[in-house]
Amino acid sequence: MADSDAAAAVRRRKPEAKAPVTPPSEATDAASSSEDSSRKAAPAPQKKKKNPKAKLEDEDAYSPYVDILRVITFLLFASCGLSYLISSGESFFWGMKDPPNYMKVDWWKSQLRGPVYLTLTELAQFDGTDESKPIYLAINGTIYDVSANRRTYGPGGSYHWFAGCDASRGFVTGCFAEDRTGDMRGVEDMFLPLDDQAVDKHFTRDEFEALRAAELAEAQRKVHEGLLHWVNFFASSKKYPFVGYVKRPAGWPGTEPRRKLCKAAAEQRKTRTVPPKEG
Repeated sequence: MADSDAAAAVRRRKPEAKAPVTPPSEATDAASSSEDSSRKAAPAPQKKKKNPKAKLEDEDAYSPYVDILRVITFLLFASCGLSYLISSGESFFWGMKDPPNYMKVDWWKSQLRGPVYLTLTELAQFDGTDESKPIYLAINGTIYDVSANRRTYGPGGSYHWFAGCDASRGFVTGCFAEDRTGDMRGVEDMFLPLDDQAVDKHFTRDEFEALRAAELAEAQRKVHEGLLHWVNFFASSKKYPFVGYVKRPAGWPGTEPRRKLCKAAAEQRKTRTVPPKEG
């Protein structure tokens, strides 16, 4: 009897219902949707509005000196960089020995005032002995500023003879100290041969006259080309700016005595050669 009662009790006992298992992904999505809904439900925090007194205190606390310091610092670094670039690494603070023309006050003055006209006496004041003044030289009556090469044209320089004057004659003859003048009369003699009776007797009178005329024309051509070389040199140079012109007295150069050929130029003259015999 007891065994039948136990069997009946087993038959009456039913299995307990198990809770459904939710996959991990579905559980995560459910949690996210739950958080989103709670966020939407919660009201957004409102910013506190500052009262006029607080705004005024903030404005009083602001100092413009910080921004001014930033601007000054930027300009300082920009200036140093630009100086280094323009001077090709020579200086960070514009301390260049030979600054470009556009950084020179005298150059800008010359561009604005136009050409100047100086007498030889006035031109002599710009020979470089006064360091506060620029160095001028003139060639063929045109004045140029050679201050950019003060080492060469200033006192003690190899070409100091050309400073403060028109030394066109010296540019051709090579007599720097003696020919500090623009008077070119007689310079062609340095390219003319010397007369020699032993040689000249081989020419007839007509041949000799024609020969002399050809020699003179050739000598004048050499003088012209020799002077033109230096005229073009200064005229085309970006280093030596144009200044103006030399004021000559009326009738010049006839107002001065004719110069003799300097010793160095005279010594290079040679005698003619005997013409080759025909046949």
